[in-house]
Amino acid sequence: MRGSLKDVARRMIAIDRRIIFLLIAVATLLPLLNPVGLPIKVSPEVKAVYDYMEALPERSVFLLSFDFDPSSKPELEPQAVALLRHAFRKNLRVIVMTHWITGTGLADGVVSQVAAETGKARGKDYVFLGWAPGGYALIISMGQDLYKAFPSDYSKTPTLGMPVLEGVRNLRDVNYMVSLAAGGAGIEMWYVFGKDKYRFEMAGGSTGVIAPGLYPFLRSGQINGLIGGLQGAAEYETLIGRKGMAVAGMDAQSATHFVIIALVVLCNVFYFALRGDKGKQA
Repeated sequence: MRGSLKDVARRMIAIDRRIIFLLIAVATLLPLLNPVGLPIKVSPEVKAVYDYMEALPERSVFLLSFDFDPSSKPELEPQAVALLRHAFRKNLRVIVMTHWITGTGLADGVVSQVAAETGKARGKDYVFLGWAPGGYALIISMGQDLYKAFPSDYSKTPTLGMPVLEGVRNLRDVNYMVSLAAGGAGIEMWYVFGKDKYRFEMAGGSTGVIAPGLYPFLRSGQINGLIGGLQGAAEYETLIGRKGMAVAGMDAQSATHFVIIALVVLCNVFYFALRGDKGKQA
């Protein structure tokens, strides 16, 4: 029995590394193609965003700023999709824009896809303003007159007179705002030059690497909620009852971690099983 264990250990220690790569690939791909939907614990900061959105009356104005580009798509696009699905389900009027010119096409594609999926019409239920230069100066301009900041939307349609913008003159008429940020031109800028001046409520979504640095804004009440990375997106998908890319990504991550832990444990078992043989050879 002991000899057979050592024989197994020798064969496993000498296993072709390509088999390990294959195991990791399978553990990653299978949950992405067929999500299991492992239990996800929802954090208070993500729940706060959901609760505020859920409490908004129909036809309230929701502003979503895509402050990222395709390099941060894996983490932030699922957040955007989940927020847009929630907003359209609540029949909110949605305004979408971006401060990152490299993310303009991505933002337009995401909002158009979710709008088509939920039967919402451009100009009536949502508008994609696109990108305009200025950064913080653009936010101040929007706070004074939205139509001067964006005379037309991304498709060159005049914004003045759009049904979705009825009664909206500037940022003071926004009921809720979320910035999905991958860097400096995002949550901090929106708070300092937007919320603090024009008194609208806001939350943030960010990549996992910058989320810890945003918790002081959350704890001080400068933002009322925070969706952090792919984990936060999966939590939001769970809350709206529509599991998608983020839940699949977390399933894949969990499966991969399980395989890696199992391999580490097995390698240690095999090491101790063969340790006596190495002593004899010495």
